Amino acid sequence: MKNIFYLFIPVLILLPVIVSAQKYRDNNGKPRVAVVKNPYSGSRSGPKLSTGPEILETKGLKNILVNFGCAVVKTATVKLTSEEEKDDGVWHRLGLANGHLSKIVASNQREGCFTIGLLANCNSLMGMLAGLQHSGQTRRPLKVGLIWIDAHADFNTPETTLSGMLGGMPVAVSAGLCLIQLRLKSGLEPALPTKYIVMAGVRDIDPLEQELIDRSDIEMISVDDIRNLSDNIHQQMKRLSNLTDIIYIHVDMDILDPREVQGHSLNVPDGPTSKELADALEFMFQYEKTSAFGIASYPAGKDEGGLSLKAAYNLVEGVIRGFTK
Repeated sequence: MKNIFYLFIPVLILLPVIVSAQKYRDNNGKPRVAVVKNPYSGSRSGPKLSTGPEILETKGLKNILVNFGCAVVKTATVKLTSEEEKDDGVWHRLGLANGHLSKIVASNQREGCFTIGLLANCNSLMGMLAGLQHSGQTRRPLKVGLIWIDAHADFNTPETTLSGMLGGMPVAVSAGLCLIQLRLKSGLEPALPTKYIVMAGVRDIDPLEQELIDRSDIEMISVDDIRNLSDNIHQQMKRLSNLTDIIYIHVDMDILDPREVQGHSLNVPDGPTSKELADALEFMFQYEKTSAFGIASYPAGKDEGGLSLKAAYNLVEGVIRGFTK
């Protein structure tokens, strides 16, 4: 009897892969993908919308998805109503935009589509999480796990930030530490417990921000873990899979080796290459509960030679390889 049990161990280890392969398929076995673009950044620099999401979609994304055998079911763009556009407050309008984003993501999930979010910057996080959180078949919010892949923790609050940038706060907002109205307008309620959060590749953290992280239950995946596909990635994916109902994986392009994102204003030395991160994403998306991918902060207008665009598509390919296995 013991020998028979040991025969099943490899099957148990591969179970996340086996189950994942059955997700988001149409009647012909094609993976169903929905693309959503959010050009609202929440930047105080003015009302101009980011062109990054549009560029990511139109310069070759659909060809990649089709080449991998995916059915691109629909593409949507977040847009405020004419009345909402009249509202004062950049952050207020961002919350409204995130509310629209959350409804699109929830609808995609209910319709059996895997969502790829093309995001102006990381301030779309709350909308992506909210959509998954409220995508269940009942009114009960789902428990959402977050893999946050970024050179920065973005776990600052207005009290800890050195820069004052909203873009340095979305994980803290999502965890309920600050800016409650922004989170609620985005549709994210309840806030994420910090034990549902894993940060990967983070290497630029403000001093008081680090203190907040140290007081939390956030777990870490290092750049070396990503490069070497270490067992820590498996352990964290397994842990989140046990704790939560659904997992969202978010990438800010500043995570990458600065040579691939030279136009990004916040790049940080010693990042993984897009190929290294793509391999890690492929592994992560073989887990059953991974249900959406967001890519933020493509340096539109500053991508000489299209190197960052190619890097972004490398990441998408890694994701698709993973969830279609």
